[in-house]
Amino acid sequence: MDTLTTIRNQASTPRLVGVFLLAFFSAIASAAQQGDNASVIQGIDASVNARDLGLAGYTVTEHYAVFRNQDQVHPAAEMMVKTTYQKDVGKSYAILSESGPSLLRKQVLETILDNEKRMTQPANRALAVITSANYGMAVKGAETVDGRHCVVVALAPKRESPYLFNGTIWVDAQDYSIVQLQGIASKAPSVLTGPAQVTRQYATIDGLPMATHAKAVSNSWLLGQTTIKIDYIGYEIKLRANTAGAATTAPAAAPVSSR
Repeated sequence: MDTLTTIRNQASTPRLVGVFLLAFFSAIASAAQQGDNASVIQGIDASVNARDLGLAGYTVTEHYAVFRNQDQVHPAAEMMVKTTYQKDVGKSYAILSESGPSLLRKQVLETILDNEKRMTQPANRALAVITSANYGMAVKGAETVDGRHCVVVALAPKRESPYLFNGTIWVDAQDYSIVQLQGIASKAPSVLTGPAQVTRQYATIDGLPMATHAKAVSNSWLLGQTTIKIDYIGYEIKLRANTAGAATTAPAAAPVSSR
């Protein structure tokens, strides 16, 4: 072996070591990411299952406000609804008050209520919940939402369905209960609106994650931009007696990186 070849081989050795180390640490990072995903997905499934087992039903007052175009102060239509949920039945509604054009009330708000009623019926509920059976899930990092340390998880529907959405959820890093969601609904709630950009916030009430605020923004050729804001007020929750505390049975959280 001549001197030039020896020098070249010696020079290439650090590069080979560097490539090896890069591949080694990339494999470790990939394994850690997979571990994060598996732990979080298991926790989300357990949290959703615990809520489903623990919740017998509830009543809540829902206030709907419809805003047109850039006006986010003066509602074009409003509706106050008393909602009753029963596990073996789904949702039912009683309209307490309403105002605004019939077009917005009946073709937009009442259509949303009908869709929610259909989605919560026992035959459809399992197809709509946020679990790994319905979504591909990938951990994206960690953030603080409303003072709660959360894991950020990207969602991708595993099939086309009017009950699923493309987006992101924030789940509590301790019990994996949902704190916030954002996404694009796969189907418009009304023929008068386009697919909606949806956000929803949750709070823990009687040990269960319950929606407190929601917002949906859509655009259509007829109505332009339509914003619907929903506030959920005065929950009265009925727990199943033999599963009290079920919502706290999710596995302990594993540390999640912020990458």
